[in-house]
Amino acid sequence: CAPTDVVCLSPVAEPHIGTSHYLATHWAQHLYPLSWSHTMIPRHSAKTIEEMRPVGSFVGATLSELQQHATPGVTLLELDELAHQRIREAGAESCYIDYHPSFGASPFGKVLCTSVNDAALHGLPYDYTLKDGDLLSLDFAVTLNGWVADSALTLVVGGTPTPSDTRLIDTCEKALHAGIQKARAGGRLGDISHAIGEVSRAAGYVVNTDFGGHGVGRTMHEDPSIPNDGEAGQGPKLKAGMVFAIEPWLMETTAEVYTDSDGWTLKSVDGSRSAHVEHTVVVTEGEPLVLTKRA
Repeated sequence: CAPTDVVCLSPVAEPHIGTSHYLATHWAQHLYPLSWSHTMIPRHSAKTIEEMRPVGSFVGATLSELQQHATPGVTLLELDELAHQRIREAGAESCYIDYHPSFGASPFGKVLCTSVNDAALHGLPYDYTLKDGDLLSLDFAVTLNGWVADSALTLVVGGTPTPSDTRLIDTCEKALHAGIQKARAGGRLGDISHAIGEVSRAAGYVVNTDFGGHGVGRTMHEDPSIPNDGEAGQGPKLKAGMVFAIEPWLMETTAEVYTDSDGWTLKSVDGSRSAHVEHTVVVTEGEPLVLTKRA
């Protein structure tokens, strides 16, 4: 997830930067990112989109393999090493291993984000052994042949998931689908944000807008930022050939996070569990094209 630089305007309050707490009590329709006022969103030709397909397929296939491998007794470091092995075999490059944004304590150093239970985003792999019932999110982004794809999924390790875990994952998946369906030429960027937020809020969750989706192309985080809530009909007009990573994420009973002592992993402040899903999507005149679709 990328920082969104969100501002929230209300008739009864001053603007707030970072709106997770603010949105718990104020209207989402006053939400927009500051960057939308000056962003230039790249558009890619049909030829370029064809060049992006291999990296999308690779990311989707690797996540499917990791999902099957994430069983009780496997460690997060083993999952990271499997992902690293697949990157080397494909001649790809990790978008994470040298990634060092302002919110990270150091270069990430791994190729896979592994967020377990109360870890919401940017989970730094360590020697944790997965247990039956763990809620695990895997986020994976690579460059292949000069183009980036980024995707994430959430699974319950081992046995039967609890009703609350099932509901959390299902809501994230439904929000992702709703956002993807708005990635059509002629719409507005805010339509994607609004669709995600509407599904999430209807299910009773509070939406954190500090981190969200983003443009994807030659690099992992490009314009625009895409908050997971917002006002329909607002923002830049969508045009065919724009490529976005759309990524809803939710925590069960809060919208607030803190940074773990590893300097990277964002965790829920109340210990509640989290889900995170993502696809790289091409805006088209018709049905949006999901580059990272999994089998």
